[in-house]
Amino acid sequence: MPADLRPMTLGELLDRTFFLYRKNFLLFAGIIALPHILLLAFQFAGIVLRSQKVIPPGLSTQNILWIVAMYAVIFGISAASQGATVTAVSRLHLGQQVSIGESFAAIKSKILYLWAIVIGQFLGVALGFVLLIIPGIIFALMWVLTIQVAVIENTGFSASFARSAALTKGHRGRGFVICLVFVAILYAATLLWAIPMVVLVAIAARSAHGAVGQPLWIEIGAPIASFLSQCIAAPLMTIGLSLFYYDERVRKEAFDLQHMMATLDAAPGGTLPVPGI
Repeated sequence: MPADLRPMTLGELLDRTFFLYRKNFLLFAGIIALPHILLLAFQFAGIVLRSQKVIPPGLSTQNILWIVAMYAVIFGISAASQGATVTAVSRLHLGQQVSIGESFAAIKSKILYLWAIVIGQFLGVALGFVLLIIPGIIFALMWVLTIQVAVIENTGFSASFARSAALTKGHRGRGFVICLVFVAILYAATLLWAIPMVVLVAIAARSAHGAVGQPLWIEIGAPIASFLSQCIAAPLMTIGLSLFYYDERVRKEAFDLQHMMATLDAAPGGTLPVPGI
């Protein structure tokens, strides 16, 4: 049984997250990179179509449809990258080996289902923020483990949301801190390229003497920089929440004992060796 399959403090959860991330950096960066390459291609296609006036600026029908399509792609990519990352964390945390291909293969039949969950999370939390800010935060923390539940337990759509709410009950403050820490890291990684780019845009604008629009290199460079930031920092939150999921199951359902018994049953003979016999 893995040594860390036990109740962990918040500090231990964060430490375990960084440990798995550092030890398996190429695995997690690759899982994020593969689907995000599709988003990068989609963004480049948009640059070409806008330069050719196929997509007019402003509130044109083509532009609105493109934005809707862009968000659909973003949700799908988020579902694929999160689902594969959850699979990888689950296997590593339980003492198994896993590859990038195996992580995606495990969720290939669930992509549309996970895509629907990501959209459901977004709409539910957005509705909460529209009503009042506090309900949006509560919904976000209630459903923060929905993807983990859906991938690991193969539950249905509504059951995944309900199960996440039950698992996080009483410990949503821990989930809030985990999200806060890793969102801050993601924003910090984004700022590393955003600040220099803003400076360069300002310099370009001054040298352009009133020219309309921004340089092509800005339009191309921004998606590439965002892609790199996602590959480097985005896995951390999913890793942390996946460990949070297992920690809640250990605390509330004695998952550590369940896993130990399942391991013994799967071993030859299915019995626990007694020292000295």
